[in-house]
Amino acid sequence: MKTSIHGAFALLLSCLTLPACAAVELSPGAERVIVTKQPAPQGCRFLGTVIGEQGGSLSGAFTSNANLQEGAVNDMKNKAHGLGGNYVVLENTNAGTTISGDRGNISGQQTDVTHMGNAYSCPPQLVGL
Repeated sequence: MKTSIHGAFALLLSCLTLPACAAVELSPGAERVIVTKQPAPQGCRFLGTVIGEQGGSLSGAFTSNANLQEGAVNDMKNKAHGLGGNYVVLENTNAGTTISGDRGNISGQQTDVTHMGNAYSCPPQLVGL
């Protein structure tokens, strides 16, 4: 039992000191990428599908739901920006939960978020940039 408590404490401590528990940061320029459920305006060019994700079974347990969500959006914006995009139509969102325990004592916790969207390059005036 001591080993698992020490292991959990070590993971928590490393998570608090490493960026694994913080939201994925935006790359320079990616803050201008618009993420919406609205279809891309006519005149935009489709670039590809982008998937943004944050979390996992280890670090996700020590990451706030807000940071999981924000990090997944930021990851998607970074990827769209890397393709030359400035507009993403959000198509799907999944939140994963890790469940643990034994009979009669089961618990679950959100540990990851994944967003999938379609990236476009749009004339800035069409999307309000």
